[in-house]
Amino acid sequence: MSSQDIASQQELVIEAGRTERQYWKDLWRYRELFYFLAWRDILVRYKQTAIGIAWALIRPFLTMVVFTVVFGKIANLPSEGAPYPILVFAAMLPWQFFSSSLSECSNSLITNANLISKVYFPRLVVPISAVIVSFVDFMVSGMILLGLMAWYNFVPSWRILTLPLFIVIAFAAAMGAGLWLAALNVEYRDFRYVVPFIVQFGLYISPVGFSSSIVPQQWRLLYSLNPMVSVIDGFRWAILGGQSKLYLPGFTLSLALVAFLLVTGIWYFRKMERTFADVI
Repeated sequence: MSSQDIASQQELVIEAGRTERQYWKDLWRYRELFYFLAWRDILVRYKQTAIGIAWALIRPFLTMVVFTVVFGKIANLPSEGAPYPILVFAAMLPWQFFSSSLSECSNSLITNANLISKVYFPRLVVPISAVIVSFVDFMVSGMILLGLMAWYNFVPSWRILTLPLFIVIAFAAAMGAGLWLAALNVEYRDFRYVVPFIVQFGLYISPVGFSSSIVPQQWRLLYSLNPMVSVIDGFRWAILGGQSKLYLPGFTLSLALVAFLLVTGIWYFRKMERTFADVI
C-alpha cells in the first residue's frame, strides 16, 4: 500500500463530523457490548447471594404487602374492582423498573470510568445497558403478578394485549430520566445523593399504593405533570380492566412529558458526551 493510500485513510478517519454521522450506526455495531455490560452487571448483582435472583421478588412483594395493609385495609381506599394487592402490584411493576433504572443509570458512567476513558464506543451503550438490567428485574417481578392473579382467580380482559405499549412508555420514561441523571452525575457528583431522594419522594407522589382516581378532579391535570402517572395508569388500565379508566387529558399530558424527557435526555447526553472522558 502506498504512502498516499495510507494518508488518505488517515484523513478519512479524522474527517470532521464523521463520528457524529456514524454515531447511530455505531450503536448497532457495538450491540455485543450491550450484552456484555448487561450480563456482567446481572452476574455482579447476584453473585455470592444466598437466594440469588429472588431478591428481585422479595423487595416489591414486601412493599406491596405494606401498601395493601396501609391503603387497602386501614385507609380502605377503592381498588377499581380488582383485589387490592393486584391494584398495588400493577403499579409496583413499572415504578420498580423506573426507580431501579434511575439508580443504575445515574451511576453507570462512573462505574465504567476506566472503560470510558480508554476505549471509544458510543457512550449511550452504558446507560442503556443499565436500563436493560433493570428490565430483567422487571420481567422477574412479573411472576409475582401472575401468582397474585392465580391466587385471586383474576382473569384480565382483552386490554392486557395493550400492555406492551405501556411497557414501551415505561422504558422511554426510564431512559429519558436516566440519561439526564447519568450525564449530570459525571459533571456534578452531588447527584449520587440526590437520586435516592428523588426515588423515595417519587414513590409517595406517584399513584403506587392508591388509585389516581382518588385525586380530586380539579387537581388531576396538575397531578399528571408527574410522568409516571401515565405509565402507572396505563399499566392498571391494561391489567385490571373493568372499572379501571384512563383520564385522557392527564394521560396525554404525562405522555407528552415522557416524550420530552426522552428527546431532551438524548440531546443533553450527546451534548455532554464529548467531555465524559476528560471529566470522569
